[in-house]
Amino acid sequence: MKQETVLELQQVTHVYVNEKGTFVAIENFSLSIAEGEFLALVGPSGCGKTTVLNLLAGLFQPTYGNVLFGGLKVDGPSSKVGYMLQQDYLFPWRSIEQNTLIGLEIQHRMRKESKAEAERLLTELGLPGAGKRYPHELSGGMRQRVALARMLVTNPSVLLLDEPFSALDFHIKLQLEELVQSTLRRLGKTAVLVTHDLSEAAAMCDRVIVLGRNPGHIHCEVVIPDSLRLASPQIARTLPEFQSVFEKLTSELDVIDTEGED
Repeated sequence: MKQETVLELQQVTHVYVNEKGTFVAIENFSLSIAEGEFLALVGPSGCGKTTVLNLLAGLFQPTYGNVLFGGLKVDGPSSKVGYMLQQDYLFPWRSIEQNTLIGLEIQHRMRKESKAEAERLLTELGLPGAGKRYPHELSGGMRQRVALARMLVTNPSVLLLDEPFSALDFHIKLQLEELVQSTLRRLGKTAVLVTHDLSEAAAMCDRVIVLGRNPGHIHCEVVIPDSLRLASPQIARTLPEFQSVFEKLTSELDVIDTEGED
């Protein structure tokens, strides 16, 4: 049975304007993302990956075209869409529990059960009893777990992830990849990951969109085999199919780089 489309960009073009002139970030960009799908966006710097994520988040309107969420035009940020960045942006003067709950506070959705829900999420994400601690007491990987809990406690149906693991040591990165993938699949969330790490995209996601630049556009898409999708990211990297997917992504980026030299 065909999955329902949750997010869609329809012939989107976005132009940035500043004192130096104009810059076309993406042009005639169309993309559909299905319910429960874990999609990755990869490509060279300056190809518009984060622009696409910001448009999906409703942080700004496209210059041309439409962005749809559940079939309705996106006209601003929504509590149904969560955003996780490379930096955790935890407030140092707030406890971990208070940082986790800040989204609910901003949205005026705090309930008597919210603190218990935050504690449950922190425990599930490997931080039992951390609610009374403060950000400076936690490692980088632990802080990113708090950022994930902060996003999940608002119960968004779509999660946007902008290189959330890139600043972490490799072994911590692998742990968080597995934690995020298993958590999102267990909860049935739709997710879009922007990453420069091709192995991360191949090991975590259902489909990888490779973007080209000047201006940003879809160069190609690579559907990840079921054998990789059903495995954990760490196990997926050891399977024979992983190498062929990784080489396919690498070769497509090489094509983009060669085109850019012409």
